[in-house]
Amino acid sequence: MRVTPQTVRDEHAWVRDRADTVVPILNDTRDRLGRRFDTHVDAVAPEAYRREVDAVFADGEVAVNVAACVALLRDLDVAGDYPGFVVDEVLGRELAATIAGGRPLSLLAQATFHVADLYVTEDATAPEAEGAGTAGADDLDAALAAGFQTRLPGWDWREGESPFAVDAPNDDGSDG
Repeated sequence: MRVTPQTVRDEHAWVRDRADTVVPILNDTRDRLGRRFDTHVDAVAPEAYRREVDAVFADGEVAVNVAACVALLRDLDVAGDYPGFVVDEVLGRELAATIAGGRPLSLLAQATFHVADLYVTEDATAPEAEGAGTAGADDLDAALAAGFQTRLPGWDWREGESPFAVDAPNDDGSDG
């Protein structure tokens, strides 16, 4: 596999165009998590997903890694599927984490990937999409949903300032 700036542009367009498939999975995952944790989580509109895809791909270091994971999962197929179970799970988790950003969001996205992946099957992927029906297709959609749902607003605990933030002292050592 060779990843070039054109590869990154192509994968950006492909991920952006997946809104009609990924956003329902993303919102279903948010609904499931909201019920599980007894909280309301705002739904995400396709336009918000596309804007966030653009933001992820605007950071070149992140974009090249996201593009490589996407391309690998789109092309990943294993005879009988099950023997390849580990590699598509690893790639899915890492893709979700990379999209979400640094810790703690990357860890949350990895956990969320497994929640989303439980409910995504090959049937949920768009049959006309390149890579649909491969071993990595459902993991790719679950990873995109998990990563973007984690980084997008809509969770009450992420709104406002954290109560755990510490005010740094001034250069002279005083607070304030």
